[in-house]
Amino acid sequence: MAKESTARTVLTVLLLALVCSTLVAGTAVGLRERQEANQRQDEMRNVLIAADLYQPGADVEELFKTVEARIINLEDGALLPPEKMDPAEYNQLKAALDRELGRELPKDADQARLGRREDYSLVYLVRENGELAKVVLPIRGRGMWSMMHGYVALGPDLNTVAGATFYRHGETPGLGSEIENRDWLAGWRGKKVYDADGRPALRVVKGEAPPGEEGRHQIDGISSATGTLRGVSDLLQFWFGDHGFKPFLERYRDGGIHNG
Repeated sequence: MAKESTARTVLTVLLLALVCSTLVAGTAVGLRERQEANQRQDEMRNVLIAADLYQPGADVEELFKTVEARIINLEDGALLPPEKMDPAEYNQLKAALDRELGRELPKDADQARLGRREDYSLVYLVRENGELAKVVLPIRGRGMWSMMHGYVALGPDLNTVAGATFYRHGETPGLGSEIENRDWLAGWRGKKVYDADGRPALRVVKGEAPPGEEGRHQIDGISSATGTLRGVSDLLQFWFGDHGFKPFLERYRDGGIHNG
């Protein structure tokens, strides 16, 4: 009888442990799914902000229907057919870590200090009356303390900044965190990404950018945020360079996105 009682006790404990572990696992999965859904919402909202389409209080998913998400090959800049790679299912941060979908960057080309880069990137096309109005590009790079994530929107010439946003980072509150400041980001509009020779020239400067042609590639600095802003300039150099979106922008600057 004692042996049977012990066996029943052990069995009960094992069953309770199994039930508890199942509940914990289910809760963890549910929490992760909610976190991923919230992250997707945040990304969509910031694409809309960069494209100047966001309306506070409006349904983000409904607004996002006006945006066409596509995937490009970063190597040659070509747009991939949606049936080949579904933008809704693609996670480029995970792809960067994948041996088949990402690659290690040479140190002399890794201005953004990413370590690895995905082979394919999401881009977001915004049309007005059937014509391309804006292209929103995801950017990221290391700042003073963290990896900074954001978006830059370009106008139809694929060279003029139409908007920008940073939405995920761990920079110093009140200093580097000012990269989220809407007034500062508004100063990006109208700036040119490339110089006359086609080189990435957009950067943040110390103090105020000079007016007119002299400051066409320069963004105002932020007081006491030197390390963060150096990171912003570096990530702009990277993502608008040969290892970033330059092949895509050059490929479609003279048209063709409509047929991509």
